[in-house]
Amino acid sequence: MSQEVQRAFQASLERSRSRRRAALARRMAVLRRRRRRGGSASFAVVGALLALGAPLALGQTTAQAPAPATLTKGAAGDAVSALQTALGLPATGRFTAATARAVRRYQRAHGLTVDGIVGPQTAGSLGLAAPLKGATGTATPSASAASAPSGTLARIAQCESGGDPTAISSDGQYRGKYQFTRATWRRMGGTDDPAAAPEAEQDQRAAALLAQAGTSPWPVCGQGGS
Repeated sequence: MSQEVQRAFQASLERSRSRRRAALARRMAVLRRRRRRGGSASFAVVGALLALGAPLALGQTTAQAPAPATLTKGAAGDAVSALQTALGLPATGRFTAATARAVRRYQRAHGLTVDGIVGPQTAGSLGLAAPLKGATGTATPSASAASAPSGTLARIAQCESGGDPTAISSDGQYRGKYQFTRATWRRMGGTDDPAAAPEAEQDQRAAALLAQAGTSPWPVCGQGGS
């Protein structure tokens, strides 16, 4: 969350608290007047006042700020694992300094803002959707979004195989949606035949390869920018 959004949220929260304090003070004043006149407050009225005052006593613990739409150093969870896989790193699920360095390298290589933070632009370039609510202090992409190819990968897949995840070249050397060789597929963590792997896995490993080497593994179909 940007500092401007944080400040606006805190200001709104404080205004809400002030209104609730004022409302509570008015109700308590009415209650005191009634009691001085000999009346008694019902348990329902007292319960309502306590319910109104409870959030004020709890303070920050009851106010939930909206989840930021970024992944940054210190985050943890499935979103970070998906990011690390896309970058070709071990999927530890923890956004460490090494992960931040890998993000900066990727951003520099692909003409993105080099800040080590994974926002919508970097996530989209990696083949991940803009992070959604889920990871600790961060967000996580949905299962379908995490496997969705970026524009660059979609272009490569269309050129290499017509987007067919079962495609095999005439000589049998290049296989699957992105025409992996078996050696490259294994290097990216795959097993068995690339053309027999689920399409989502092919998208994921192609994204990791793109993060590591840019479009060079596809010297013909990778032309046109990343």
